Amino acid sequence: MPRPRIIQNEDLVAVARSAFLEQGVGVSTAEIARQAGISEGTLFSRFATKEDLLREAIGLSSYGHWRSELLSSVGKGDNRGQLERCAMLYLQESEQVFDVLLLVFSRGHAPEHNPLLTSLGNPLADDTAALAAYLRAETGLGRLRPLDTELTAMTITGSLSGWLWHGRMCTAEIGGTTAEDAAARDPGRFVRGLFDLLWPGMEPR
Repeated sequence: MPRPRIIQNEDLVAVARSAFLEQGVGVSTAEIARQAGISEGTLFSRFATKEDLLREAIGLSSYGHWRSELLSSVGKGDNRGQLERCAMLYLQESEQVFDVLLLVFSRGHAPEHNPLLTSLGNPLADDTAALAAYLRAETGLGRLRPLDTELTAMTITGSLSGWLWHGRMCTAEIGGTTAEDAAARDPGRFVRGLFDLLWPGMEPR
């Protein structure tokens, strides 16, 4: 009998990520195991459930550091600078999970229609809640003017997610090599421009 194939977890996760991207979240664990060249039993010896494998393939197990960094900065330093720095971290982390998350949300945003959300949670909602908590704390300290923290947080996370989405959908349109093309893809330029628009309504009077 041939010896069972030995595969590292990171290689198995890479195969799973590719399968999810190509066939959607409905792809079977049997198919993922086949593509990895292992038995389905071996797959489940590494990951107890399909949801665990999907979470790892998405990258959610290492996502969200920007939230803790933002919340730990309450009352410290330059407020706008903190927000811009954490917005950049948000884009960097989200870039790694964006494509597979789109597949998850393609099943809908309601947990009753998309059971995966029950186990995976809703990262965008968690992002918005963390940002709103920061804004409430800073408003309470008088470091921001009184504002609708939920709406402001939704505006910021929605804009950042929209920039990522635009980059995916409009790659061909901004795929040139001129200085203008490079500027259009520059996340720092986008983040600075976003807060140029929002900051006059946020800074304390």
